[in-house]
Amino acid sequence: MAGTILITGAGSGFGKEVALRLAADGHDVIAGVEIIAQVSAVRAEARERGVELRVEKLDVTDPGDRERALDWDVEVLLNNAGVSEGGSTVDIPAERLRRQFEVNVIGPILLTQPLARRMARRRSGRIVFMSSVAGLTVDPFTGAYAASKHAVEAFADALDQELAEFGVTVATINPGPFLTGFNDTMFETWKEWRDDPAERLFDYSALAFPHEQYDPEPVHAATVRVLLGEDRRYRHLLPGEMEPQVREQLAAEWDRELNDGRRPALVRKAYDIAPATPVRES
Repeated sequence: MAGTILITGAGSGFGKEVALRLAADGHDVIAGVEIIAQVSAVRAEARERGVELRVEKLDVTDPGDRERALDWDVEVLLNNAGVSEGGSTVDIPAERLRRQFEVNVIGPILLTQPLARRMARRRSGRIVFMSSVAGLTVDPFTGAYAASKHAVEAFADALDQELAEFGVTVATINPGPFLTGFNDTMFETWKEWRDDPAERLFDYSALAFPHEQYDPEPVHAATVRVLLGEDRRYRHLLPGEMEPQVREQLAAEWDRELNDGRRPALVRKAYDIAPATPVRES
């Protein structure tokens, strides 16, 4: 058994499904959810699936919630909590930009610090970050989200090097475009901005997430394997078929030139694609 596994952001999406699957297999799982209403909702879903799952309110940006988590004797941590703010870098309001980093970077790191120290003293433990392909590459209108995930990648890499001698391992999960609703709602956050729409550079009602999206099953399965220590790789780019494309994209950055003044292909696609477009099965 892997010991007590804490999963943040388990009120929905990847985190919730992974928590339920691990609990179904008899593991000691704590599903941390952002708001109190999600506690009863996730507990109800666990009952429906016939599994024992401990659900706790854990808003990673709340110092009180983070302090309570210190009493849970966590041996495996999945930093899964996250939000996504869409929009051009020149348009995103300051408070939305700060919120992006508080939830995706600052909160998770402040939660990780004391838990990692305990793991190091115990000389065992596992820390996994739910990063993104956006932690390695960047699309138009996702600059804030990608910047937060690039920061996550930096912290994860540093931790991996710093904790090695203490018997603690670190890994990242890097999902590409998966059809969970997360990517599409990123392109709707502009509806909550408190700004002057006339000052915006773009009309966000005309834009959508510029990628076809995959079924999320590979992320669920891979995350379970990583948390249980069955997969020893550091980085897990999903789906695997995207890896050659991402490697090529990263290598091309070394020869990149200034833009030529024309609208890039992905910006055009953001105008042309419909929300929640699935990847076509070949």
